Amino acid sequence: MSIERQLKQQKQENREIVEAILADGSMPDVEYTIEHHFSSTNFDRLEKAAVDAFKLGYEVNDAEEMELEDGSMIYCFDAVATHLLETELLDEACEKMLTLAAKQKIDYDGWGTYFIDENGEEVRDEDEYDDEDLH
Repeated sequence: MSIERQLKQQKQENREIVEAILADGSMPDVEYTIEHHFSSTNFDRLEKAAVDAFKLGYEVNDAEEMELEDGSMIYCFDAVATHLLETELLDEACEKMLTLAAKQKIDYDGWGTYFIDENGEEVRDEDEYDDEDLH
């Protein structure tokens, strides 16, 4: 699938996620931790992507190895930013992330964030909230 087509789908998903989070009562005018998810079966490519994400100004966490249902292994990491939950900002970030993933021939698996309660605190304990905390 082309980057343009992936970006079009991602932009639609960005709008849906933001609308759902805010409709659930998450605070609208605070900064959110946005985690962009990447994965690959090739560790070297994933590592190069992590360096690229860091150069773009993202905090990059250590790569993790995960076993899939079929028994195969993949590597993954998150590129983390903090900003308002605005679709324009997310659309720009996703375009950068999709381009980075295509350049390194790895998978961009979208982004996630956490519900922010009325006290401005991230809700990370899934038992405290009925819906998924991480969208």
